[in-house]
Amino acid sequence: AIGIDARADKVCLAQDFLSKAYEADATDIEVLKQLRFAELDTVAVSVGYSMESSILVCLNLQEIGISKIIAKDSSQAHAIVVKRLGVKQVILPEADVAMQLAHKLHNPGLLDVLPVGKDIVVQEIIVNKWAGKTLIDLDLMTAHKVLVLAIKKNSEAHLRFVPAPSAVLSEGDKLVVIGNEEAILKLEV
Repeated sequence: AIGIDARADKVCLAQDFLSKAYEADATDIEVLKQLRFAELDTVAVSVGYSMESSILVCLNLQEIGISKIIAKDSSQAHAIVVKRLGVKQVILPEADVAMQLAHKLHNPGLLDVLPVGKDIVVQEIIVNKWAGKTLIDLDLMTAHKVLVLAIKKNSEAHLRFVPAPSAVLSEGDKLVVIGNEEAILKLEV
């Protein structure tokens, strides 16, 4: 992995994580050519909050033949512009974190969400109302089309994957489930 930043302090930090890190201006197409960026399959663009720099870097990468560009954008407007340039994958970290936080606040007892497809999520939930019941009792697959991937008993340090259906749940146990997001949200844990 190769990184470029115009600030020396950022380059020093990146050297621990990248095979090569250069102090250079990525908005300069000649720099990208000299550093042989045209030989790369994928390039991620993350230039802070400068929409102008981000757009220029994306255009330069396209100009030298990079077809897979991932852009971290600072706003919806920024994302729209970059997508119109042909960038297929856009990341909006602040929006993503805000959505996860809103999800947690709106759904007490639901911990983390990992989207894995259209409306399908892997989610960690905390047992409350299900205490004293088994996975057989709950019959989540038949009743809700939700599958339990793992369980972390309140008293244990590690997850148990593919838990026994006869395992009795206790208050505070954590279940890792996969299913339709709407179905998971309707669960009365």
